[in-house]
Amino acid sequence: MKLSPRDAASYFRKPDPNAAGLLIYGGDPMRVALKRQAVIKALIGPQGEEEMRLTRMSAADLRKDPALLGDAIKSQGFFPGPRVAFVEDASDTMVKALTPALVDWAQGDAQIIVTAGQLNARSSLRKLFEAHPRAYAIGIYDDPPSRDDIEVALRDAGLKSLNPDAMSLINVFARELSPGDFRQTLEKLGLYKLSDASEVSSDDVIACAPRSNEAGQDDLLNIVADLKANDIGPILSRLYAQGTQPVALCIGAMRYFRQLHTGASDPGGPASGIGRLRPPVFGPRRDQMVRQASAWGRPNLEAALGAITETDLTLRSAHTAPDRALVERMFIRLAMMGRRRA
Repeated sequence: MKLSPRDAASYFRKPDPNAAGLLIYGGDPMRVALKRQAVIKALIGPQGEEEMRLTRMSAADLRKDPALLGDAIKSQGFFPGPRVAFVEDASDTMVKALTPALVDWAQGDAQIIVTAGQLNARSSLRKLFEAHPRAYAIGIYDDPPSRDDIEVALRDAGLKSLNPDAMSLINVFARELSPGDFRQTLEKLGLYKLSDASEVSSDDVIACAPRSNEAGQDDLLNIVADLKANDIGPILSRLYAQGTQPVALCIGAMRYFRQLHTGASDPGGPASGIGRLRPPVFGPRRDQMVRQASAWGRPNLEAALGAITETDLTLRSAHTAPDRALVERMFIRLAMMGRRRA
């Protein structure tokens, strides 16, 4: 049986415990994995895997030994309760191995959960599950999480009370972040508010938001954008000691100054331009970028991007100067450039 996206949302929250199987397919492996985890947890409970009521097997294992799945759905474990046989990364080539298990499935057997990549309407694997009277097939698409999905994720993270500003930020993150990053952000926020009964604020969300670059590189780029040339050497030494490569610093500088250029070039002003960045920037970091974009201005930022591009091309070509010296010279040049023209 094929389930529509609307029906699928309710099924993931409360799967049919008497179904023979479920196929979850989609182009984004993380989205598929999150839904699969939710379904399996709903079927066997949080302790199901520890109680050995979950049998995992890859498509490659099943291809080598087609009897694995049949044995898994019929075997009885030591602990009572529903059981699941999970097959990962299946494809149309697995239909021959999956068909006998679905045909022989009987009430009381383990439910068969199968995940696959993107499958078109002619897929034999889809047809196998869609045509079975006791099995389901659900496609996962790259749509932003629905309101119900966000509420379930918040509940799973133990977050019950959010003020409107915090909820608005959560909705932005749900649209802009990958499913895995969004889930990790909520889990981090849940730990951040652990044993704190107060309402979740926008500041709490910002404190747990993922950052686009490593903190050390952010510090360096802020020093350069704030024209603090004398502070560049010490922080560069620390970054190099941590294993950061000159090319990575050059790429980070290009990305950051492009963001400032976007802000300075916006017809609505730097605040509007920085507000359009994706992923979004919030809180003090946003205010800092708005200030820097205003101070530099579009012409100066275009000159800065030219200097960064020149260094990047030099690093990628045959040259005799040390890479670290080239990058340090570039950052000092940027800081002095901004100081002259600010």
